[in-house]
Amino acid sequence: MADISTISAEVRERAGKGAARATRRSGRVPAVIYGDKKEPVLVSIDPIQLTKYVKRGGFFSHVYDVEVGSDKHMVIPRDVQLHPVSDKVIHIDFLRVNKDSRLAVEVPIHFTNEEECPGIKSGGVLNIVRHTLELMVSPLAMPEFIEIDLTGREIGDSIHISQVALPEGTRPVITDRDFTVATVAAPTVAPVEDEVVEGEEGEEGAEGAEGAEGAEGGEGTEEKSED
Repeated sequence: MADISTISAEVRERAGKGAARATRRSGRVPAVIYGDKKEPVLVSIDPIQLTKYVKRGGFFSHVYDVEVGSDKHMVIPRDVQLHPVSDKVIHIDFLRVNKDSRLAVEVPIHFTNEEECPGIKSGGVLNIVRHTLELMVSPLAMPEFIEIDLTGREIGDSIHISQVALPEGTRPVITDRDFTVATVAAPTVAPVEDEVVEGEEGEEGAEGAEGAEGAEGGEGTEEKSED
């Protein structure tokens, strides 16, 4: 079962932009809980408590219990609005879920054992095509991240979704193709244009020589005119 954190909330009586601004002026963050075929619930949350969860990794792939008085709502964050200047949370939407729900969530990918990857050890580069996987999951079995082991991968190898070990009961949202997650690519080295550099230096040298000869001839002419 996924680790479920608890968020304390208070009921908001009114909806609308004016009511939301009033909530923020009072030092709290307005939020709404909706979904699961139930009426929406307007709440407000302590910003310090909320920021702690928002700033940690995988906020949108975690399940939370929002406690409102004696009621408890199992939710997953669906949208967070931030202040354009301060980046403070100014509104949040929670989707209410239950144990039978199936959700599409973005789960981060962690690549492991790079030191055991022959392709990278020989100078290759890990080309990450997807940093997250969109998966259909149960809220009670939601992975915090997906690990991909790079052990034994050679230059030119591609890692497809069919090769990724997913938790039981979890499947990709994309099912019509075996898409690429990452590749081990050969190093790219820019060619050194030695011939062009040498040609340019030679032309500059020739111009320099001509300039020198002209300068010497000019000095000689001046000396003759003085005689």
